[in-house]
Amino acid sequence: MPRFALKIEYDGAPFVGWQRQRALTSVQGAIEAALVKLDPRDHTIAAAGRTDAGVHALGQVAHCDLAKDWDPFRLSEALNYHLKPLPVSIIACARVADDWHARFSATERRYLFRLVSRRAPLVLEAGKVWQIGHDLDTGALQAGADRLLGRHDFTTFRSSICQADSPLRTLDELRVETVPRRDGAQEINFHVRARSFLHNQVRSFVGTLERVGAGAWSPDDVTAALQARNRAACGPVCPPHGLYLAGVTYPDDPFD
Repeated sequence: MPRFALKIEYDGAPFVGWQRQRALTSVQGAIEAALVKLDPRDHTIAAAGRTDAGVHALGQVAHCDLAKDWDPFRLSEALNYHLKPLPVSIIACARVADDWHARFSATERRYLFRLVSRRAPLVLEAGKVWQIGHDLDTGALQAGADRLLGRHDFTTFRSSICQADSPLRTLDELRVETVPRRDGAQEINFHVRARSFLHNQVRSFVGTLERVGAGAWSPDDVTAALQARNRAACGPVCPPHGLYLAGVTYPDDPFD
């Protein structure tokens, strides 16, 4: 069966997350239902990463196997037609080798977290960013973030229900960026990059670093939390709606 890679964009708000769940609306379930319209049989697609409820994607990647050798552009158009009106879009599609795997062939995942400091309620970006009411010290944020770079036991920063075999991960980038805005509010973007992540790791990072930027924690407190290897030492876990799976890297990008 021909195998196709799909690059996917979605608004996570109406979904219970990526993973299919019985009688609930998931991103995986929505795409598999669209595939049934094109190839009437049960479909199971695999993704580069499973996003939680409320988490968005700019560049999620999945693969599917179909009976017909579709033209990739026509396949993406057909899927997008059958995905309406759900907020999911196939933004690229490519034919890949039969042994290519969206998850296991990936060498890096990239996440973006958007935080906005503004007193007035956000209307156009509601559900798309984490809004707080106080400004943050970006220098302190980056100093705290730097304490997390490298290979560590990240037990403190993973969910208690995380199913990963090991808490050891290598964090390649955790960069703090200030983004200019027309409303004059402070927007801070966190760019996070690693080969793989633990459950709730990015949200745990950002929630903890917010405390550093607010002056409640010091960068040394981040180091102490990391070294504690204890979930109780983590700062508050921030909400999911500011988090985006920004992209996935492969040795040979199928979408180039």
